[in-house]
Amino acid sequence: MSELSEVMAAVNDLNESHGVTQRGGKKYTEVAKRIEVFRKHFGFKYGFTEEILVDDGKRVVIKAKIFDRDNPETPISEGHAEEIRGDSLVNKTSAIENCSTSALGRAIGFCGLHGGQFASVDEIDKAKRNEKAIDNNALKEKPKQESKVDWTLYIAKQQEAITRMKTLTALASWTNNEAKNLEHLAAADKPKWTALFNFWSARNEEIKNG
Repeated sequence: MSELSEVMAAVNDLNESHGVTQRGGKKYTEVAKRIEVFRKHFGFKYGFTEEILVDDGKRVVIKAKIFDRDNPETPISEGHAEEIRGDSLVNKTSAIENCSTSALGRAIGFCGLHGGQFASVDEIDKAKRNEKAIDNNALKEKPKQESKVDWTLYIAKQQEAITRMKTLTALASWTNNEAKNLEHLAAADKPKWTALFNFWSARNEEIKNG
C-alpha cells in the first residue's frame, strides 16, 4: 500500500469515528483533523501556502496550495474558496479565516483526503475563537427571555427548516431572521447554540459544494 493510500485510509477511519453527522447519515471530517493526519504521516515533507485573490470588503476569495518542499514550484494540489462577508455567523467576524480553511480543505480533498465527502465543512474550530465575542455581545445587553422556552423543540424545528433550504441566500436570510432567538439561545444554553451552529455550518458547506 502506498504512503498516500495509507493516509487516505487513516482519514476515512477518522471520518467514521469523529465525522460530523448530517442528514442522511453523511459525515464530514473537519479540516483541522485531516491536517493532523496529513502531518502525522508526511511530517513537513509537504508545505501549504495561501493567497488572497479578492478581499474587497464584500467577499473574500482565497487559493490554497500544497507543494513538495523539494519541488516548490509545482504544486501537487490546489483549492479555491469564496466567502461573502456578513452572510453567516462566522463570516461576520472571520471571513478570511473561514475562507482560508475552506480553500485548504478543498486542496486536501483533491489529494483524496476528504474523509467521506469531497466538500470541506465550514471550519468550526476556526470559528470557536469568535464564539467568545458573540457571547460577550449577548451579555452586554442581555435580552429578556421568556420564562419557559423549549429550546430542544426550537432547535428541532430550526434544523428541519435548515434541511429544507436549497440556497445560500436562504441560509443567510434565516441567520438574519433568527438573530434575536439565537442570542436568547446562546445566553440560555451555549451547548445547544453550538449544536445548532454546527448543523447550520455543515448545511451551508453542503449547499455550497453541491
